[in-house]
Amino acid sequence: MKPVIRVIAYLTIFSIAMGFMESAVVVYLRALYYPDGFVFPLVPLESKILVTELLREMATLIMLLVAGIIAGRNSAQRFVFFLFCFAIWDIFYYVFLYLLIGWPASLLDWDILFLLPVPWIGPVLAPCLLSLMMIMLMILVVWLQENQHRVKFGLIDIFLLASGSLIVIGSFTKDYFMVIAAGDALTTGSGMMDTLRNFIPESFSWLLFGVGVLLLLADFVWIFLRSIKKVNPS
Repeated sequence: MKPVIRVIAYLTIFSIAMGFMESAVVVYLRALYYPDGFVFPLVPLESKILVTELLREMATLIMLLVAGIIAGRNSAQRFVFFLFCFAIWDIFYYVFLYLLIGWPASLLDWDILFLLPVPWIGPVLAPCLLSLMMIMLMILVVWLQENQHRVKFGLIDIFLLASGSLIVIGSFTKDYFMVIAAGDALTTGSGMMDTLRNFIPESFSWLLFGVGVLLLLADFVWIFLRSIKKVNPS
């Protein structure tokens, strides 16, 4: 087994275990706050619980990032290994939730995806598609490097990746900011979840999401075309 394949295997095991830990926490929270099953509108969380959730999400991101940094042998690998860990963690989070509590019943079920820095809301399918793209980027970069092609993220990559990511994040947070714009609610602290106490999502901005995805895919193609011409010196 090639060393890089072994590293990817270990990262996969680590991320699956992280996914189970995440799903276990959510099972506990839903048993407390949604005993009849998770539905919108969201139940406001106590300030102490909300702060704990925010810190837990931050700690999770740090753990996934550190795993990628340790595993990668160069900056490109460290970045894509972090994305790979995030993707596997996210996918198996939903896999384990389905196995444990039978949710989501459909990939189009709505979920509260993230809380940093504000609530992200969208159908389960959207983050799963992004996770598959993260895995795709990792495979692309590793394949190029294993075939002696140099991969380096430049200004164009940073622009496309940042722009695409911000647009995708905008598709998830748009509803929250629309609720904010319609009233005079707090956007941070305990008021962050109170803002959504009457909100029931109706439609997801797939067009906005799609624009962000296309920018990300454009960078994948650019990375491939640019890197295929560059060969590492022997």
